[in-house]
Amino acid sequence: MALFPLLLLILMVPASSDAQWPPSPGYWPGSRFRSMSFYQGYRNLWGYSHQRVDQNALTIWLDSTSGSGFKSVKPFRSGYFGASIKLQPGYTAGVITAFYLSNSEAHPGYHDEVDIEFLGTTFGKPYTLQTNVYIRGSGDGRIIGREMKFHLWFDPTKTFHYYAILWSPKEIIFLVDDVPIRRYPRKSSTTFPLRPMWVYGSIWDASSWATEDGKYKADYRYQPFVASYTNFKASGCSAYSPAWCHPVSASPFRSGGLTRQQYRSMRWVQRHHMVYDYCKDYKRDHSLTPECWG
Repeated sequence: MALFPLLLLILMVPASSDAQWPPSPGYWPGSRFRSMSFYQGYRNLWGYSHQRVDQNALTIWLDSTSGSGFKSVKPFRSGYFGASIKLQPGYTAGVITAFYLSNSEAHPGYHDEVDIEFLGTTFGKPYTLQTNVYIRGSGDGRIIGREMKFHLWFDPTKTFHYYAILWSPKEIIFLVDDVPIRRYPRKSSTTFPLRPMWVYGSIWDASSWATEDGKYKADYRYQPFVASYTNFKASGCSAYSPAWCHPVSASPFRSGGLTRQQYRSMRWVQRHHMVYDYCKDYKRDHSLTPECWG
């Protein structure tokens, strides 16, 4: 009779922890590209005193005097761009840690941008990873965000995890540890960034909107707010590459797209960990985002 309670206990315990993690994508595009040191591909852009390079790792921080940012040496017209990032635990409300593509300096007031942003949080709540795409917008009220937000299936403050953007003339794919979490296909030239962009990273105070729409602000009693980057990758067609340079792919298919297994992983992430999709926000004016129509 003692075996029955033991059998019941075994049945109640999950057989594995796989349900907490995405199914394997079966393909890891990051393995195709060589890592570089920070100075091989990037330079400080602002907040030099709030930036430190130790071996191949970059640390940037925000305090009440300044944040910090960096920028790739050259612009690209397509490519695979990634870095391993570790975030600060605890109270980080109002603080944005970012890794993104942009041409805002080349086209001020009318720029393109592809974002991975970590929105800071309060004690006991997870970071929000925000992906976003801007096309020929600006910060003056004409900008149209295309946000999809996620709560990750791990704690991004415990160790480094890998975050990447693949941008080709056909699609943009956002990846976490080489698991695709979002695919933004090109449906028209008016809803897709096609002009060359640089790669950026930064940490800054966005208290007006970052955490629960600005409800919680940066609290400098907890400064400095620190982010670490390493394992930099930036491979593809630079703006100076010949016309025959072929865009990279996130899948084994030279033509781009994702495999069936990669789609399965992406659907799992979106089903279990996506917390906001702009296309499903019925308060938005979707005449401005025709890619949501079908």
